[in-house]
Amino acid sequence: MALPRFKQSDINGIRSRVERAQRIVITCHKAPDGDAIGSCLALMSLFRRMGKVADVVTPDMPLRALMFAPGANQIIVNSVNEKAVRQLLQKADLIFCLDFNSLHRVDKMAEALAEAPAFKVMVDHHIGPERFCDITLSEPERSSTCELLYHVIGALGYHRFISREVAQCLFLGMMTDTGNFTYGSEDPEIYIVVADLLSYDIDKAYIYNMALNTFSADSLRLRGYALNSKMEIYPEKGVAAIFLSQEELDEYRYKKGDLEGLVNKPLCIPEVTMSFMFREDSTAGLIKVSTRSQGDRSVEEICREHFGGGGHKNASGGDFHGTLDEAKAEFLKILSNL
Repeated sequence: MALPRFKQSDINGIRSRVERAQRIVITCHKAPDGDAIGSCLALMSLFRRMGKVADVVTPDMPLRALMFAPGANQIIVNSVNEKAVRQLLQKADLIFCLDFNSLHRVDKMAEALAEAPAFKVMVDHHIGPERFCDITLSEPERSSTCELLYHVIGALGYHRFISREVAQCLFLGMMTDTGNFTYGSEDPEIYIVVADLLSYDIDKAYIYNMALNTFSADSLRLRGYALNSKMEIYPEKGVAAIFLSQEELDEYRYKKGDLEGLVNKPLCIPEVTMSFMFREDSTAGLIKVSTRSQGDRSVEEICREHFGGGGHKNASGGDFHGTLDEAKAEFLKILSNL
Protein backbone atom coordinates (compact mmCIF):
# COMPACT_ATOMS: atom_id res chain seq x y z
CA MET A 1 0.00 0.00 0.00
CA ALA A 2 1.30 3.43 -0.91
CA LEU A 3 1.70 6.23 1.58
CA PRO A 4 -1.38 8.47 1.94
CA ARG A 5 -1.67 11.16 -0.70
CA PHE A 6 -3.39 14.02 1.05
CA LYS A 7 -4.57 17.06 -0.85
CA GLN A 8 -2.04 19.76 -0.19
CA SER A 9 -4.87 22.24 0.24
CA ASP A 10 -6.29 20.10 3.08
CA ILE A 11 -2.92 19.85 4.81
CA ASN A 12 -2.31 23.59 4.42
CA GLY A 13 -5.81 24.28 5.73
CA ILE A 14 -5.36 22.10 8.81
CA ARG A 15 -1.90 23.52 9.56
CA SER A 16 -3.20 27.07 9.29
CA ARG A 17 -6.08 26.33 11.65
CA VAL A 18 -3.84 24.59 14.18
CA GLU A 19 -1.35 27.46 14.21
CA ARG A 20 -4.11 29.99 14.84
CA ALA A 21 -6.10 27.88 17.31
CA GLN A 22 -6.46 28.96 20.90
CA ARG A 23 -8.71 26.12 22.07
CA ILE A 24 -8.66 22.68 20.43
CA VAL A 25 -11.13 19.92 21.28
CA ILE A 26 -10.59 16.33 20.17
CA THR A 27 -13.37 13.73 20.20
CA CYS A 28 -14.26 10.21 19.07
CA HIS A 29 -17.14 7.74 18.84
CA LYS A 30 -19.25 6.32 21.66
CA ALA A 31 -17.94 3.25 23.51
CA PRO A 32 -14.41 4.37 22.58
CA ASP A 33 -11.98 1.57 21.84
CA GLY A 34 -8.19 1.56 21.74
CA ASP A 35 -7.97 3.26 18.36
CA ALA A 36 -10.37 6.03 19.38
CA ILE A 37 -8.70 6.67 22.74
CA GLY A 38 -5.19 6.24 21.33
CA SER A 39 -5.69 8.72 18.50
CA CYS A 40 -7.40 11.30 20.74
CA LEU A 41 -4.80 11.18 23.49
CA ALA A 42 -1.92 11.15 21.01
CA LEU A 43 -3.20 14.33 19.36
CA MET A 44 -3.93 15.99 22.70
CA SER A 45 -0.40 15.29 23.91
CA LEU A 46 1.15 16.45 20.64
CA PHE A 47 -0.79 19.72 20.61
CA ARG A 48 0.07 20.43 24.23
CA ARG A 49 3.73 19.95 23.39
CA MET A 50 3.20 22.64 20.77
CA GLY A 51 1.90 24.95 23.49
CA LYS A 52 -1.78 24.64 22.57
CA VAL A 53 -4.77 24.31 24.89
CA ALA A 54 -6.19 20.91 23.92
CA ASP A 55 -8.81 18.70 25.55
CA VAL A 56 -10.32 15.30 24.80
CA VAL A 57 -14.07 14.76 25.19
CA THR A 58 -15.82 11.43 24.70
CA PRO A 59 -19.53 10.55 24.45
CA ASP A 60 -19.26 7.99 27.27
CA MET A 61 -16.71 6.25 29.47
CA PRO A 62 -13.79 4.50 27.77
CA LEU A 63 -13.11 0.88 28.60
CA ARG A 64 -11.44 0.45 31.98
CA ALA A 65 -8.62 -1.48 30.28
CA LEU A 66 -7.64 1.68 28.38
CA MET A 67 -7.40 4.03 31.34
CA PHE A 68 -3.66 3.34 31.70
CA ALA A 69 -2.97 5.34 28.52
CA PRO A 70 -1.09 8.64 29.08
CA GLY A 71 -3.60 11.43 29.65
CA ALA A 72 -6.65 9.15 30.01
CA ASN A 73 -7.42 10.56 33.47
CA GLN A 74 -7.93 13.98 31.84
CA ILE A 75 -10.69 12.87 29.45
CA ILE A 76 -13.97 14.76 29.92
CA VAL A 77 -16.94 12.41 29.49
CA ASN A 78 -20.25 13.68 28.10
CA SER A 79 -22.38 11.10 29.92
CA VAL A 80 -20.79 12.26 33.21
CA ASN A 81 -20.54 16.03 32.63
CA GLU A 82 -22.64 17.07 29.65
CA LYS A 83 -22.53 20.76 30.56
CA ALA A 84 -18.73 20.89 30.60
CA VAL A 85 -18.49 19.09 27.26
CA ARG A 86 -21.01 21.41 25.63
CA GLN A 87 -19.12 24.46 26.90
CA LEU A 88 -15.80 23.14 25.58
CA LEU A 89 -17.33 22.45 22.16
CA GLN A 90 -18.90 25.90 22.02
CA LYS A 91 -15.68 27.69 23.00
CA ALA A 92 -13.39 25.66 20.72
CA ASP A 93 -12.05 27.24 17.55
CA LEU A 94 -10.87 23.88 16.18
CA ILE A 95 -12.36 20.40 16.64
CA PHE A 96 -10.82 17.11 15.53
CA CYS A 97 -13.24 14.23 14.98
CA LEU A 98 -11.24 11.01 15.17
CA ASP A 99 -12.18 7.41 14.38
CA PHE A 100 -15.81 8.01 13.43
CA ASN A 101 -17.55 8.87 10.18
CA SER A 102 -21.08 9.85 11.20
CA LEU A 103 -22.65 12.15 13.79
CA HIS A 104 -24.85 9.38 15.16
CA ARG A 105 -21.67 7.61 16.29
CA VAL A 106 -21.26 10.18 19.10
CA ASP A 107 -24.72 9.34 20.44
CA LYS A 108 -26.15 12.02 22.75
CA MET A 109 -23.25 14.36 22.03
CA ALA A 110 -24.29 14.70 18.37
CA GLU A 111 -26.35 17.89 18.76
CA ALA A 112 -23.67 19.74 20.72
CA LEU A 113 -21.00 18.70 18.20
CA ALA A 114 -23.12 19.68 15.20
CA GLU A 115 -23.93 23.08 16.73
CA ALA A 116 -20.34 23.87 17.69
CA PRO A 117 -19.17 26.82 15.54
CA ALA A 118 -15.55 25.64 15.35
CA PHE A 119 -13.75 24.51 12.21
CA LYS A 120 -13.94 20.71 12.14
CA VAL A 121 -11.46 18.14 10.84
CA MET A 122 -12.20 14.42 10.45
CA VAL A 123 -9.43 11.81 10.49
CA ASP A 124 -10.93 8.35 10.10
CA HIS A 125 -10.60 4.95 8.46
CA HIS A 126 -14.22 3.78 8.26
CA ILE A 127 -16.18 3.32 5.05
CA GLY A 128 -18.53 6.05 3.78
CA PRO A 129 -17.76 9.21 5.78
CA GLU A 130 -20.56 11.73 6.16
CA ARG A 131 -19.76 15.31 5.21
CA PHE A 132 -20.21 17.10 8.53
CA CYS A 133 -16.61 18.33 8.83
CA ASP A 134 -14.89 21.15 6.95
CA ILE A 135 -11.96 18.90 6.03
CA THR A 136 -12.22 15.11 5.84
CA LEU A 137 -9.18 12.83 5.71
CA SER A 138 -10.60 9.35 5.24
CA GLU A 139 -8.71 6.22 4.20
CA PRO A 140 -10.66 3.00 4.92
CA GLU A 141 -7.77 0.89 3.69
CA ARG A 142 -5.64 1.95 6.68
CA SER A 143 -5.35 -0.47 9.60
CA SER A 144 -6.45 2.13 12.11
CA THR A 145 -7.09 5.81 12.64
CA CYS A 146 -3.85 5.90 14.65
CA GLU A 147 -1.87 4.72 11.62
CA LEU A 148 -3.54 7.36 9.45
CA LEU A 149 -3.02 10.03 12.12
CA TYR A 150 0.71 9.22 12.24
CA HIS A 151 0.91 10.10 8.53
CA VAL A 152 -1.21 13.22 9.01
CA ILE A 153 1.18 14.40 11.75
CA GLY A 154 4.09 13.86 9.38
CA ALA A 155 2.38 15.66 6.49
CA LEU A 156 1.69 18.64 8.76
CA GLY A 157 5.37 18.84 9.64
CA TYR A 158 4.74 17.99 13.30
CA HIS A 159 6.75 14.75 13.54
CA ARG A 160 9.27 16.55 15.77
CA PHE A 161 6.55 16.93 18.41
CA ILE A 162 6.06 13.17 18.78
CA SER A 163 7.08 12.12 22.28
CA ARG A 164 7.15 8.80 24.10
CA GLU A 165 3.59 9.46 25.30
CA VAL A 166 2.37 10.27 21.78
CA ALA A 167 4.07 7.14 20.43
CA GLN A 168 2.51 4.98 23.17
CA CYS A 169 -0.97 6.20 22.28
CA LEU A 170 -0.50 5.73 18.53
CA PHE A 171 0.86 2.22 19.07
CA LEU A 172 -2.08 1.42 21.38
CA GLY A 173 -4.56 2.26 18.63
CA MET A 174 -2.71 0.36 15.92
CA MET A 175 -2.28 -2.71 18.12
CA THR A 176 -5.86 -2.94 19.38
CA ASP A 177 -7.52 -2.25 16.02
CA THR A 178 -5.60 -5.11 14.41
CA GLY A 179 -5.96 -7.63 17.24
CA ASN A 180 -2.27 -7.30 18.06
CA PHE A 181 -1.46 -7.22 14.33
CA THR A 182 -3.35 -10.42 13.48
CA TYR A 183 -5.85 -8.91 11.00
CA GLY A 184 -6.00 -5.83 8.79
CA SER A 185 -2.24 -5.55 9.08
CA GLU A 186 -0.76 -7.15 5.97
CA ASP A 187 0.65 -3.93 4.55
CA PRO A 188 4.44 -3.71 5.18
CA GLU A 189 4.08 0.06 5.63
CA ILE A 190 2.35 -0.57 8.97
CA TYR A 191 5.54 -2.02 10.40
CA ILE A 192 7.62 0.92 9.24
CA VAL A 193 5.32 3.08 11.37
CA VAL A 194 5.58 0.61 14.27
CA ALA A 195 9.38 0.62 14.01
CA ASP A 196 9.43 4.40 14.30
CA LEU A 197 7.08 4.34 17.31
CA LEU A 198 9.27 1.74 19.02
CA SER A 199 12.25 4.07 18.63
CA TYR A 200 10.64 6.27 21.32
CA ASP A 201 11.37 3.53 23.88
CA ILE A 202 7.75 2.50 24.38
CA ASP A 203 7.03 -0.73 26.25
CA LYS A 204 4.91 -2.70 23.79
CA ALA A 205 4.59 -5.72 26.11
CA TYR A 206 3.16 -3.46 28.84
CA ILE A 207 0.71 -1.85 26.40
CA TYR A 208 -0.43 -5.27 25.16
CA ASN A 209 -0.90 -6.67 28.66
CA MET A 210 -2.81 -3.65 29.91
CA ALA A 211 -5.07 -3.26 26.88
CA LEU A 212 -5.66 -6.83 25.73
CA ASN A 213 -4.53 -9.21 28.44
CA THR A 214 -5.84 -7.92 31.78
CA PHE A 215 -9.15 -9.28 33.13
CA SER A 216 -11.00 -9.39 36.43
CA ALA A 217 -11.93 -12.74 37.98
CA ASP A 218 -15.60 -12.10 37.11
CA SER A 219 -14.65 -11.34 33.51
CA LEU A 220 -12.68 -14.58 33.17
CA ARG A 221 -15.54 -16.61 34.63
CA LEU A 222 -18.03 -14.94 32.29
CA ARG A 223 -15.80 -15.60 29.29
CA GLY A 224 -15.43 -19.24 30.28
CA TYR A 225 -19.19 -19.59 30.67
CA ALA A 226 -19.86 -17.92 27.32
CA LEU A 227 -17.45 -20.20 25.44
CA ASN A 228 -18.44 -23.38 27.27
CA SER A 229 -22.21 -22.99 27.48
CA LYS A 230 -23.31 -20.29 25.03
CA MET A 231 -21.21 -20.74 21.91
CA GLU A 232 -23.05 -22.32 18.99
CA ILE A 233 -21.14 -23.58 15.95
CA TYR A 234 -22.53 -23.99 12.44
CA PRO A 235 -19.70 -25.89 10.73
CA GLU A 236 -21.41 -26.12 7.36
CA LYS A 237 -21.43 -22.31 7.26
CA GLY A 238 -18.08 -21.77 8.97
CA VAL A 239 -19.86 -19.65 11.59
CA ALA A 240 -19.96 -19.45 15.37
CA ALA A 241 -22.28 -17.36 17.53
CA ILE A 242 -22.60 -16.45 21.21
CA PHE A 243 -25.87 -15.20 22.74
CA LEU A 244 -25.84 -13.69 26.23
CA SER A 245 -28.88 -12.44 28.14
CA GLN A 246 -28.92 -9.65 30.69
CA GLU A 247 -29.72 -12.22 33.39
CA GLU A 248 -26.58 -14.17 32.53
CA LEU A 249 -24.48 -11.02 32.49
CA ASP A 250 -25.83 -10.00 35.89
CA GLU A 251 -25.01 -13.41 37.32
CA TYR A 252 -21.34 -12.80 36.53
CA ARG A 253 -21.46 -9.13 37.63
CA TYR A 254 -20.74 -7.93 34.11
CA LYS A 255 -19.08 -4.54 33.71
CA LYS A 256 -18.44 -2.63 30.52
CA GLY A 257 -15.43 -4.09 28.76
CA ASP A 258 -15.57 -7.52 30.41
CA LEU A 259 -16.30 -9.19 27.06
CA GLU A 260 -13.93 -7.10 24.96
CA GLY A 261 -12.25 -9.34 22.36
CA LEU A 262 -14.32 -12.44 23.17
CA VAL A 263 -15.92 -12.43 19.72
CA ASN A 264 -12.47 -13.18 18.27
CA LYS A 265 -12.04 -16.44 20.19
CA PRO A 266 -14.25 -18.70 18.02
CA LEU A 267 -12.02 -17.83 15.06
CA CYS A 268 -9.38 -20.03 16.71
CA ILE A 269 -11.47 -23.02 15.57
CA PRO A 270 -10.11 -24.08 12.14
CA GLU A 271 -13.54 -24.46 10.52
CA VAL A 272 -14.83 -21.11 11.79
CA THR A 273 -14.15 -18.02 9.66
CA MET A 274 -17.01 -15.82 10.87
CA SER A 275 -17.99 -15.09 14.49
CA PHE A 276 -21.00 -13.27 15.99
CA MET A 277 -21.74 -12.17 19.54
CA PHE A 278 -25.14 -10.90 20.70
CA ARG A 279 -25.26 -9.27 24.14
CA GLU A 280 -28.48 -8.04 25.73
CA ASP A 281 -28.32 -4.50 27.11
CA SER A 282 -31.49 -3.93 29.13
CA THR A 283 -30.44 -0.40 30.09
CA ALA A 284 -30.37 0.68 26.44
CA GLY A 285 -33.25 -1.62 25.50
CA LEU A 286 -31.41 -3.34 22.67
CA ILE A 287 -29.00 -6.09 21.69
CA LYS A 288 -25.36 -5.22 21.09
CA VAL A 289 -23.91 -7.03 18.10
CA SER A 290 -20.19 -7.70 17.53
CA THR A 291 -18.79 -9.56 14.53
CA ARG A 292 -15.41 -10.74 13.30
CA SER A 293 -14.29 -12.67 10.23
CA GLN A 294 -11.23 -13.91 8.44
CA GLY A 295 -10.04 -13.67 4.84
CA ASP A 296 -12.52 -12.56 2.20
CA ARG A 297 -15.61 -13.05 4.36
CA SER A 298 -17.05 -9.61 5.08
CA VAL A 299 -19.05 -8.82 8.20
CA GLU A 300 -19.26 -5.09 7.45
CA GLU A 301 -22.11 -5.53 4.98
CA ILE A 302 -24.05 -7.74 7.40
CA CYS A 303 -23.78 -5.20 10.22
CA ARG A 304 -24.68 -2.31 7.94
CA GLU A 305 -27.69 -4.00 6.34
CA HIS A 306 -29.14 -5.82 9.36
CA PHE A 307 -27.93 -4.08 12.51
CA GLY A 308 -27.63 -0.39 11.59
CA GLY A 309 -23.89 -0.43 12.11
CA GLY A 310 -20.75 -1.11 10.16
CA GLY A 311 -17.03 -0.83 10.58
CA HIS A 312 -14.49 -2.86 8.66
CA LYS A 313 -14.53 -5.88 6.41
CA ASN A 314 -13.31 -8.24 9.15
CA ALA A 315 -14.43 -6.38 12.26
CA SER A 316 -17.81 -4.68 12.61
CA GLY A 317 -20.65 -4.10 15.02
CA GLY A 318 -24.14 -2.73 15.41
CA ASP A 319 -27.38 -2.88 17.39
CA PHE A 320 -30.56 -4.92 17.15
CA HIS A 321 -33.75 -3.34 18.49
CA GLY A 322 -35.75 -6.20 19.92
CA THR A 323 -35.41 -9.21 22.19
CA LEU A 324 -32.53 -11.65 22.27
CA ASP A 325 -34.80 -14.33 20.77
CA GLU A 326 -35.72 -11.97 17.93
CA ALA A 327 -32.05 -11.19 17.37
CA LYS A 328 -31.32 -14.90 17.12
CA ALA A 329 -34.15 -15.34 14.61
CA GLU A 330 -32.65 -12.53 12.50
CA PHE A 331 -29.23 -14.15 12.78
CA LEU A 332 -30.61 -17.49 11.55
CA LYS A 333 -32.12 -15.72 8.54
CA ILE A 334 -28.73 -14.20 7.77
CA LEU A 335 -27.10 -17.60 8.25
CA SER A 336 -29.43 -19.25 5.73
CA ASN A 337 -28.20 -16.84 3.05
CA LEU A 338 -24.50 -17.23 3.71
